[in-house]
Amino acid sequence: MRKLFFITLALVCTFNGIGQKKATVSFKAEIANRNTDSIIFRNRNDGKEIKKMFIGADGIFKGSFAVEEGFYMLFDGKEYTELFLKNGYDLNLKMNAQEFDESIVYSGIGAGENNFLAQYTVEEAKYDYNGLLASSEEVFTKLVKEKKTTDFLKLDNKKLDPVFVALQKKNIEIVLERGTQYYKQVLETRKLNGSTAPSFNYDNYAGGKTKLEDFKGKYVYIDVWATWCGPCLGEIPFLKKVEEKYAGENIAFLSISIDKLKDIEKWKSMVKSKELGGVQVFADNDWNSQFVKDLNIVGIPRFILIDPNGKIVKADAARPSSPDLEKELDVLLN
Repeated sequence: MRKLFFITLALVCTFNGIGQKKATVSFKAEIANRNTDSIIFRNRNDGKEIKKMFIGADGIFKGSFAVEEGFYMLFDGKEYTELFLKNGYDLNLKMNAQEFDESIVYSGIGAGENNFLAQYTVEEAKYDYNGLLASSEEVFTKLVKEKKTTDFLKLDNKKLDPVFVALQKKNIEIVLERGTQYYKQVLETRKLNGSTAPSFNYDNYAGGKTKLEDFKGKYVYIDVWATWCGPCLGEIPFLKKVEEKYAGENIAFLSISIDKLKDIEKWKSMVKSKELGGVQVFADNDWNSQFVKDLNIVGIPRFILIDPNGKIVKADAARPSSPDLEKELDVLLN
């Protein structure tokens, strides 16, 4: 499943139905270009493994298991797709793992609900959430209302299980509510742009202490991360490429770990093993570090761009994986 911001929010606070275990779900999958020889079903709320199926001699995954009616995730060893399961379903999945979401087709009992989810995921991937978050408050409210209406109509226009419809509508409401809360945080963060950046004095991996003032006269691109943060680690290859491209330019690259103090050796080990570039420092009090609180950092990775005079250009700058970052740096540095 694609790493969509709002889908991630759905996983953080989802709504799942509870039903009685009357029978079992029967599941069969034919997966072309499969990533592994096993597939795993997980509870969408807590990630707990519900069932693991291995491929048979005929090249097909198949099995049956009891469930509580609600939403689950199917993991093929590389990506996830969402499922709605209830006892009595007899589902057949056909999929090409190289195309994943776009290729998913179900047949059998329960196919309607699960084909709906597969198509919904594809449509969500195309929705302009970046544009939504960048919009004014008035436009944001209007777009969120329109999206909710549109998504509800899609459910009402299908012959779908009424329990599924009710749960999916609740999920949509939760996702949009969480998205609205996040948008309000984004607005607060934007207000920091143009202000003087808060300072810090943190331990440097190379030894000694490092202050923000040490970079006066240069742009500073800051990466706030932690060793336990998967998305943070995912940005490392992109950050290395950006650092390489702008080597020798009037910009410094600074990474601030907000790992807990007990994990400082783990941080040092990762800096070394992953050959992290730029300046590597360790925040003095993880999430409670004053720099983190002053910049309203409630999620990581978080990137901040500061100008040569210590003013915040962007308190929530583009990620290294975004083409927007290099476009902005090219303008500032040329």
